[in-house]
Amino acid sequence: MQNKDFVNGLLDFIKRSPTPFHAVQTMVEMLEYAGFKRLSEKEAWGLKGGQGSESCFVTRNDSSIIAFRLNQPLLEHGIHMVGAHTDSPCLKVKPNPEITSGGYLQLGVEVYGGALLNPWFDRDLSLAGRVSYLDEKGEVAHRLIDWEKAIAVIPSLAIHLDREANENRKINKQTDLPPLLMKLPENSDEQVVGFSAMLLEMVNGQIAGDGAKAVKVLDYELSFYDVQAPAIIGLEGDFIASARLDNLLSCYTGLMALIDHKGQQNALLVCNDHEEVGSVSASGAQGNFLKSVLSRLCDSDESFSRTMASSMMISADNAHAIHPNFADRHEPNHGPIINGGPVIKVNANQRYATNSESGAMFRHWCELAAVPVQSFVVRSDMACGSTIGPITANELGVSTVDVGVPTFAMHSVRELAGRLDAYYLYRVLNHYFN
Repeated sequence: MQNKDFVNGLLDFIKRSPTPFHAVQTMVEMLEYAGFKRLSEKEAWGLKGGQGSESCFVTRNDSSIIAFRLNQPLLEHGIHMVGAHTDSPCLKVKPNPEITSGGYLQLGVEVYGGALLNPWFDRDLSLAGRVSYLDEKGEVAHRLIDWEKAIAVIPSLAIHLDREANENRKINKQTDLPPLLMKLPENSDEQVVGFSAMLLEMVNGQIAGDGAKAVKVLDYELSFYDVQAPAIIGLEGDFIASARLDNLLSCYTGLMALIDHKGQQNALLVCNDHEEVGSVSASGAQGNFLKSVLSRLCDSDESFSRTMASSMMISADNAHAIHPNFADRHEPNHGPIINGGPVIKVNANQRYATNSESGAMFRHWCELAAVPVQSFVVRSDMACGSTIGPITANELGVSTVDVGVPTFAMHSVRELAGRLDAYYLYRVLNHYFN
């Protein structure tokens, strides 16, 4: 695959994936098109554990997914794994969200993850996610929805009303963030505006004869997102600008490396939800999803342990590029450059799972794939983030390296990465799988 085709596919993937649910749905469609077989955790699989060629995937909570190609016995050859996450910091709608103030309708939101909040103001926002409802047959059903168009905005307070806005403005997550949806009609009963009624109309509009009509909304998980499409920007087209680069970029890169995998090495991709809030959930990395799947592929506890001893995990999550306006925030000699290649992330306190052996292996694969490689260490006087890498290494006892693509504005509503770096990472993962 050429760089241009890869990057165009990445932009389309992100645009189609405003929430973890939509990201998994998109990955499912791509895997099925590539000939992968869908499995259910509720049913017996009857797989041969590498005794024959098998390409399968399984999802959990519609927001996490594991896909794999098995070509050789796991016990002798292990499995090469890539891990990423489907979630990104965002604004999630509260259960009883309606707010009417000054004749306007707003929705109460909760901040999900460590979002950079300032960039959310004055953006064209839409809403997407999963809705659970009771249908006319009396059954509980679930459907993904996406308004797609801009339906909301969080207006900034004019500088005339806050003269210190550029020097000393703080954001109150409770009072400053509720998005504005509409101006209520004059003399209307403000209490009659119901968000559930809006959702019901939206769901039934999407059903349109394809299933039983929804009669009552029971619950939902909905997130606001910026409708501005991903784009290639820069005077020479050096950059990818988009929401959710952290970490849909890694999800797509791992997915394409797996789909394009033509070798004999056993290969697996896991994309977990809830990494941005600690991974503590059934579908997060601290849940048993990956271990459960791997255990079903091995025929005993002993074969599982022996398989893990012969296996490897690459935890792919974005890295901080050295910012030209804030170079002093980086450790000297460890400031990754955009379009300088994937980054090996190291932390002595095990916030990243990289050790000298796993880091050396990744460097070797980069050399074989003719891809440049960089290193990142956080300044000793600053706190370090983490990934699913240490969690997975702890849960499975598998050798793990933490890597990522250099990124600006991580956790903003619009992040920036290098057009070359995403393709560099794909080439390394493709070589690693093959």
